[in-house]
Amino acid sequence: MKRKYKIFLLIISLLASSLSGMPAFAATSTIAKSVGNSNPLIDHHLGADPSALTYNGRVYLYMSSDNYEYNSDNTIKDNSFANLKSVNVISSDDMVNWTDHGSIPVAGAYGANSGQGIAKWAGASWAPAATVKNINGKDKFFLYFANSAGGIGVLTADSPIGPWSDPIGKALVTLSTPGMSGVVWLFDPAVFVDSDGTGYLYCGGGIPGDSNPTQAQRANPKTARVLKLGSDMTSIVGSAVTIDAPFMFEDSGIHKYNGTYYYSYCINFSGTHPSNIPAGEIGYMTSSSPMGPFTYKGHFLKNPGVFFKSGGNNHHCVFNLNNEWYVVYHAQTVSQALFGAGKGYRSPHINKLVQNQDGTIQEVAADYKGVSQISNLNPYNRVEAETIGWNAGILTEKCSASGGPVSNQDVTSIHNGDWIAVGNADFGSDGAKTVKANVASTVGGKIEIRLDSVTGSLVGTLDVPSTGGTQTWKEIETTVSNATGVHNVFFVFTGNGSNNLFNFDYWQFSQNSSNNGTTYEAEGDTTFTNAVVETLNLGYNGTGYANFNGYSDAAIQWNNVYCAYDGTKNVKFRYALEKGARNLDVYVNGAKVSSDVSFEATGSWSTWGEKTIQVALKSGSNTLKVVTTGTEGPNIDSITVSAK
Repeated sequence: MKRKYKIFLLIISLLASSLSGMPAFAATSTIAKSVGNSNPLIDHHLGADPSALTYNGRVYLYMSSDNYEYNSDNTIKDNSFANLKSVNVISSDDMVNWTDHGSIPVAGAYGANSGQGIAKWAGASWAPAATVKNINGKDKFFLYFANSAGGIGVLTADSPIGPWSDPIGKALVTLSTPGMSGVVWLFDPAVFVDSDGTGYLYCGGGIPGDSNPTQAQRANPKTARVLKLGSDMTSIVGSAVTIDAPFMFEDSGIHKYNGTYYYSYCINFSGTHPSNIPAGEIGYMTSSSPMGPFTYKGHFLKNPGVFFKSGGNNHHCVFNLNNEWYVVYHAQTVSQALFGAGKGYRSPHINKLVQNQDGTIQEVAADYKGVSQISNLNPYNRVEAETIGWNAGILTEKCSASGGPVSNQDVTSIHNGDWIAVGNADFGSDGAKTVKANVASTVGGKIEIRLDSVTGSLVGTLDVPSTGGTQTWKEIETTVSNATGVHNVFFVFTGNGSNNLFNFDYWQFSQNSSNNGTTYEAEGDTTFTNAVVETLNLGYNGTGYANFNGYSDAAIQWNNVYCAYDGTKNVKFRYALEKGARNLDVYVNGAKVSSDVSFEATGSWSTWGEKTIQVALKSGSNTLKVVTTGTEGPNIDSITVSAK
């Protein structure tokens, strides 16, 4: 299937080149996610029914595995949902660059997923939902899914990307579960763990009355349910409770805001609707309890056809990342761009969600622009090649290279003119020195590293040799010039022949060594408590130092410690201490990060030594404070925060 999809892309690219008079090696075009836009989130493959899990500053999206279905003449069929047997996973910490974590082979019945399916009893895995809960001091992850419309299953893992296992070997919820009678479609789970650690599962849908429901059945189908989960998150406590969601169709959603519980769902398309419950949109209800009763309040997301031409079902999830609210949903933008009609194949999108002070939710303005990048990318860390802001022509696949994440992927189906790009990589003021990449190939080619566009400034070129196999990996490196500041970075692939040139696992820049960090003086932008600045010329990089000697509960806070991107930094203190040892507590942005950091004697109050600790800083401006834990502390001249 990937081969057919790739051939289609190549034909389009070659036709475009010949029609425009451009040479055949001209850069391939994007499908639906244009450079500068954030929607759709990915376009090298599909993903439907998205659900979000936020964890450690990152959002993970779990999606039904829409894959193209073909007629005998290789034309695209309308989506029958027959391929929804696995769960696609992507994640991001900046909302623009998304890492592809591949597919979880969920369904295992009848040899599904090439016999590698995890849930051996399940024939499908529709509309997944994931959450995390700390159990016995350890974070455990739970992935709920629908076995078509006939039941809800659950998988567990020790990380948000697996590996996953089936803890109970059967469906968690069926139509025989107490309280589930009357549900037409037992699917579309949503999961929520409250602040007290109790878990709740929401599911259901459909309209009773078979093919000829009454207006009353359309208006109040009463097919949505909420169930209380056991402390293990893999069992049910008591009986399911009916949510009387007006004009309920499918797609349960749940979130909590300012102590109020919000149940949201897709409104059905059938019957006569009042103006405040419009067909095919996302409506929401509120309650003071996670199990209701819920009261209908309004709607906040129109059908995707209103924004993106191709309509169809409306599936969403509301989530919070770094104190901002978002909604993720699907639309047929990628398939529409490829085939001129969506044909039911869906891709994920995100826009901001605004909740008013009175508890109502503003209507979402879905669009291709999407949300802005919320943090810069650190190019000096290892970055998976399958971390992609924008791309053209490529696909991803399972990767056997060592050192990568669980279910590591690589970028493949690389041909002349294809490319991948990431948004807002921050090279700092001194810039990059080298770049390395892990590659595998039987053909070889080149990777051009360009800034800001496919034809932008060329800062380095990696020569990719034949490594002896498409999963035989070799790390290559080259020098880089004139890569400073913040840029979109494009990896442009060139080479000869019609076969896959090479596979691409990861990349990483190194920084020019001249940047040893930024020094912040004690007499700079600082705030003191029970300490004074001595103006004697004892500082090596200034004229003052902070004198803690003899002061109890003294503190100095640096008010503007800048960090280009989130990460752990070395913080070096230049200090003097006559004898003994003194301890300080360290605070970053108001939160204590280290207790009783020991400073050993330097021999005198004018003999300066160095003490280095590691602290995690966020992108942008930070505060860093040290506080004495005894009756006195060392004199501190300055701190130096490492560049990386």
